[in-house]
Amino acid sequence: MHTTTRSHPLARATRLFIVLWILSWPMNGSAGAAPDDAPAERRETLSLADAAVLALQHNLDISISRRTKESRLADIIIEQAKFDPTFSINGQYNRTVSPLNRPIFGGTGVALNQITVFDQLAYSFTVDAMQSLVTGGSIDVNYSPSRLHINQDVARGFLFNPSWTGGLALTITQPLLRNAGIDINKTFIKIAQNNAEVEQHVFRDRVMSVIASVEQTYWELVFANENLKVAQTALKAAEELLASNRAKFKAGVMSMVDVLQAEAAVASRIEQVLIAERIIHDQEDQLRRLLNPGEESLREDVRIIPTDPPVTLLEPLSLQEAIDTAIERRPEIIQAKKNVESGELNKEFARNQLLPTLSVQGTIGLSGLGKDYGDSFSRNFSGDFYNYGAGIVLSYPLGNRSAFSMYTKRQLELKNAEAALASVRQQIIVGVREAVRRVQTDFKRIETTRSARIMAEKQLQAERERLRVGLSTTRMVLDFQRDLAVAQANELRAIIDYNKSLSNLARHKATTLDRYHIQLE
Repeated sequence: MHTTTRSHPLARATRLFIVLWILSWPMNGSAGAAPDDAPAERRETLSLADAAVLALQHNLDISISRRTKESRLADIIIEQAKFDPTFSINGQYNRTVSPLNRPIFGGTGVALNQITVFDQLAYSFTVDAMQSLVTGGSIDVNYSPSRLHINQDVARGFLFNPSWTGGLALTITQPLLRNAGIDINKTFIKIAQNNAEVEQHVFRDRVMSVIASVEQTYWELVFANENLKVAQTALKAAEELLASNRAKFKAGVMSMVDVLQAEAAVASRIEQVLIAERIIHDQEDQLRRLLNPGEESLREDVRIIPTDPPVTLLEPLSLQEAIDTAIERRPEIIQAKKNVESGELNKEFARNQLLPTLSVQGTIGLSGLGKDYGDSFSRNFSGDFYNYGAGIVLSYPLGNRSAFSMYTKRQLELKNAEAALASVRQQIIVGVREAVRRVQTDFKRIETTRSARIMAEKQLQAERERLRVGLSTTRMVLDFQRDLAVAQANELRAIIDYNKSLSNLARHKATTLDRYHIQLE
């Protein structure tokens, strides 16, 4: 009693300082609460499906990828347009006044005794239509009526003055070796179609990546909210122990050291609550950033309340089925296959360019002459005046080094595309195996951490009973409280990691969109 009485003033001063410091913090789970004059925070509930849809609607990367996909569709039309017909009209007016230095047969006399003026006035009109063929050839139809008038001094021997002439010609050209054939001439259309399909799957891959990021962040926000509850529960338990110890100290059945230990534990639990609240705000900002609400909205204080509970049941899982699904549906596989297909098309086109140029050309035409356009037109199509002909053109560059080098390049590109496809398949198989293992491991963690949490609860309860009858100490109870909080956090982390692993596995299997019934059109 003498020792206790001597240290009592110092103990009272120390206790008073700590109690005043503790009381300066908000208690009963209200750590970090805003002051009364602070603006009220806006709260919004958000399901995981709604978060995914909002992210897709406003994501900037999605918008860029969508425009890129549309540009690839335009490339197809550009290549197809090379086979569109071309229509042209050409009209000309020409007048030529020139001196004659010699007589014109049928026009002037036998000899000239002075400079004679030769005045020609010509009107011509040409209509031409040309069509490129998918066989590599072309068809050209040309109609060209014209009117010619010559001054009367030199036009005495002409049948018609003015005279009208008309010409109709059909020319067909077809290569036989280089650039011959439908497949060769459709090469770049098919490549453009492959590129558009590749970009479609790039777009699909980006959509799944955005949703997967939203899922991961969403579950981290769920963890942060639940972890705050764990911290608040631990704080409440420490506060209850502090109140009990204070009452026992006043009754003279407990020392001041036990009270100080309980007060220190309360302060530590308040710190943990503050940290947990800060993590919630961080995760809310990360999720809102993925939703791209706009800069003004990001400046506002908005509390997001997740409404989807985490899954704790083991979903049916087959490794081989997961691998087969991933191989069939992963955008990277389809992209790599299209790259191989485009490489094969480029190689075949380059091989065709090794051939010499051999083309056959045929021409048939009709002509007519008359005193006016109607007379000329009727004679033009009477078939009395015609021409036809055919020819072959052969050319081959000596050495042809450019074509051979391009063919070698295309062969190497095809081999690289095939190797890339094999590499992607291997990466996908390894990735799926790892994702499946993570799902299985995290589910087992749920079971083990749940058992650990139950044991920690029982141990804490037992230690509280021991403390009540004087067989334990405050330090032991605080240690068991801490162990229980850690066990609860570990169980919560295992549950959240399991849900994140399910999201990761769906991303590896390319079934992310199926979970939300999203179809890309």
